[in-house]
Amino acid sequence: MTTDSYLQTTADFYREAALTPNVGLCCTTTPIWRLPDLTVSVKMQEMNYGCGTTVNPRDLVDSPTVLYVGVGGGMELLQFAYFSRRNGAIIGVDAVDEMLEASKINLQDAEKSNSWFKSDFVSLRQGDALHLPIENATIDVAAQNCLFNIFKRDDLKRALSEMYRVLKPRGRLVMSDPICETGMPTSLLHDERLRAECLSGAIPLKDYIDMITEVGFGTVEVRARYAYRLLSPNHYDTKSLIFIESIEVCAIKDPMPADGACVFTGKTAIYYGKEAFFDDNKGHTLLVNQPLAVCDKTANALAQLGRDDLFISPSTYFYNGGGCC
Repeated sequence: MTTDSYLQTTADFYREAALTPNVGLCCTTTPIWRLPDLTVSVKMQEMNYGCGTTVNPRDLVDSPTVLYVGVGGGMELLQFAYFSRRNGAIIGVDAVDEMLEASKINLQDAEKSNSWFKSDFVSLRQGDALHLPIENATIDVAAQNCLFNIFKRDDLKRALSEMYRVLKPRGRLVMSDPICETGMPTSLLHDERLRAECLSGAIPLKDYIDMITEVGFGTVEVRARYAYRLLSPNHYDTKSLIFIESIEVCAIKDPMPADGACVFTGKTAIYYGKEAFFDDNKGHTLLVNQPLAVCDKTANALAQLGRDDLFISPSTYFYNGGGCC
């Protein structure tokens, strides 16, 4: 781990959270997956130091090898193992020894309440997101929940690059992080404790996506966006309200298109003309009055056609696959 003081502050903060569960940190009340024969202990839920979920069944077909960085109490490790029931299929990496030990104990306890689960399904490793102890192109799905927002810009780029390095071609990086569309006051931005608490490191969504695509990810899906926290003058050193949201994003290690990454933010195209369909001769066929999810590039290109029989919806920031680039 680097010697930057804010990273040391973060390590100390989560060392405390490992020894004494910090109920209320991040979104510990976020609903967990309810799946047949899956039981998540109260302690795991109390140590769910995330702001959303990175576990999605459509990413987890064919028993993938999964890397999860920042193990927390082990809840998402257990959830990932539900889909990959083989030794070492799930790799959990954390820089804090106490968090690794807490996760190990919680996973051992999970064997008692989950007949299908074995601790050997999960391999816990000491390491950090800036120097992953993982070989190149060996991971099918990589994930992090409410960790990368803690990093400053240069370290965030390094962490994203590390995830890109270890993923196989077409591999998926699934993330949940806070974002903030307003400028963070300097007093909060440089508060290392608030950064460790996943508050003052939040950046605008566009900047977040730009950093993902700059390291090489050719496809980005914004799957969810919702309220996370409010920093008010009543409780923080700010003169105005600061609204922080949480997003869930999947970045796919596709080849980068010549005209830039395909970013899905929940836009939809609908053709309502007199013909049975509309074909833009660029690979997009729209049946009459049938919505088609499109990436932002395609949405912009269709809008520029100036047709009066095409409707392009605004971004919903919800995308569940099946779209067209």
